[in-house]
Amino acid sequence: MWSRGWRDEIWSRLDGPWDLIVVGGGITGAGILGEAVRMGKKALLVEAHDFSFGTSSRSTKLVHGGLRYLRQGQFLVTRKSVKERERLMLEAPGLVDNLGFSLATFPGDQIPRWMYGMGLVMYDALAWKWAHEQRTKDELLERLPVLKGSDAQGGYHYYDAQTDDTRLVLRVLREAVHQGGTALNYARAESLLRDESGRVHGVVLRDRAPGATRTFEVRAKVVINATGAWADDLRKAMGKDARMRKIRGSHLVFTKERLPLVEAVSLLHPRDGRAVFAIPWEGVTIFGTTDKDHAESLDAEPRISDEEAEYLLECAHRAFPSLSLGLPDVIASYAGVRPVIDTGAKDPSKESREHAVWKEDGLLTIAGGKLTTFAVMARDALAAVEEELGALPERTSVFEVPRTIDAWPESLDERARVRMLGRYGQDVTEILSDPSLLRPIGGSIATFAELAFAAKDEGVVKLEDLLLRRLRLGLLVNGGGTHEMEAIRTVAQPALGWDDATWAREAKEYATTWQTSYRGWK
Repeated sequence: MWSRGWRDEIWSRLDGPWDLIVVGGGITGAGILGEAVRMGKKALLVEAHDFSFGTSSRSTKLVHGGLRYLRQGQFLVTRKSVKERERLMLEAPGLVDNLGFSLATFPGDQIPRWMYGMGLVMYDALAWKWAHEQRTKDELLERLPVLKGSDAQGGYHYYDAQTDDTRLVLRVLREAVHQGGTALNYARAESLLRDESGRVHGVVLRDRAPGATRTFEVRAKVVINATGAWADDLRKAMGKDARMRKIRGSHLVFTKERLPLVEAVSLLHPRDGRAVFAIPWEGVTIFGTTDKDHAESLDAEPRISDEEAEYLLECAHRAFPSLSLGLPDVIASYAGVRPVIDTGAKDPSKESREHAVWKEDGLLTIAGGKLTTFAVMARDALAAVEEELGALPERTSVFEVPRTIDAWPESLDERARVRMLGRYGQDVTEILSDPSLLRPIGGSIATFAELAFAAKDEGVVKLEDLLLRRLRLGLLVNGGGTHEMEAIRTVAQPALGWDDATWAREAKEYATTWQTSYRGWK
């Protein structure tokens, strides 16, 4: 589908006409493209970087209602989120999966234990199910021995869900393209096309792939700005005031051996009372996140600061003192900038996660929101342009039902099979075509079969697309995959069609990117 030559083919047919142009290739834009295609519209999505390059590949990997938002009175956000969480788990097992949480309470917490209990009652009520229980200190330590030696007093057990955020974006996008949509990465909307009255009716695209110089004017009935943290860029070009607050959230990644967890742990940071999570994910453990105003330019990839790393380790020491976790144990790190609407709250953590839609001189901007509610946001955006595109049909499933696999390779257990189906949907048969490649890369959960498929058919333009987003190796293995580069090259280079000079350049650039923005200290 996105195999060799696919970008040239798309650039050759950009003259349209298009019903809709979606600017932004994160989860919000992907959701809009999918809904538009199901409406029967001719829709184009363009992304200035790689698909899911921004916030949608740098989340805490949770599909959750946002228990902490109840504390801030954001009941509507939580209600929408828990409903979407349940729906996504039902529709996409293996991609969005149930995740148990232990909420641990400590002396001096800003929230008393009884208040947690009341919050969880409300949380479950919003999801129409009872799925939490109180835990004594002994019950908590029996379930999570890594908490031994801490001052944990007990707590609660409850459920949320988790995902691979980039694979979520890619599955939504690829299914939209299978159904007739068009998606193009490394195509920046440089400016807006406006008619004599000033109304937006298209964009000027510039190809940002290595060595490319082409530009093109693309016209459409509707242009939707779904660029997340970048949303003000297009709006400012129209003379509109900024509305976004850029808030950075950073994470540390440990091996599961160094921070072993059978389920996620939630606790409050002793310094400021923020909720922090330790989450088992894809064979590693993620610890985060922070809430810091991001003053740096979005042209450079965000990265964790030394201050944030110290902040997270301070909380890790509170929860897991017996492990003596330090920077030398961190195998990777990452940071994302949340697209939060600025309400003027002094504390970044207090800003609302509700989304908003603005229609300004023909440009529709959708901003704010959460990964969990992407499908709701997509429909809200399209509902705002019903006059131009027509009424939305009734909501259907976000995902196609994957085909039945009659003969699975014996090397894949049931859990691995569900994971493959969830992440790749209808494309899973291609990944299974060469069983000899179903072996892990560098001890990670990712396989060489997935590597070969991604390199051949998933729109990889740069090596970082492959190793940071298609397979997540940049987060899963020590050195971000650089120690396995020869084995990776053997499989990936022929599929990508790169000569030796291109591979050498891309490998060098990837190593620099990883060391700058995703580095570990191990």
